[in-house]
Amino acid sequence: MKIKHIANTLFLSLLLSLPAFALSLDAAKSQGLVGETPQGYLAAVSANADSSVKQLVDSINTQRKAAYQESATKAGVATDIIAKRMAQRLYQRAESGEYLLQPDGRWTKQ
Repeated sequence: MKIKHIANTLFLSLLLSLPAFALSLDAAKSQGLVGETPQGYLAAVSANADSSVKQLVDSINTQRKAAYQESATKAGVATDIIAKRMAQRLYQRAESGEYLLQPDGRWTKQ
């Protein structure tokens, strides 16, 4: 239960802490340039993504990693547990047309 509360708080924190990238992230997701991974991080859908997509992915993932580490420390669990919990929530909340990376390495469109 404690992990669930922390994960929910983390999700809201992530949404609120990314206002500078909110439009860019939304646009990148809606255009199919980036998608969510089962590890709780963002990835470029194409291996040939341009530098602006790569910079966006790197920036978002740096912020996510810091938030995951902070939540994991508070909960007394490993960072990857928090990250995978967040991935589950991000997959559940994915909008129609967004890409999700499957465990077998295939990108699927929601």
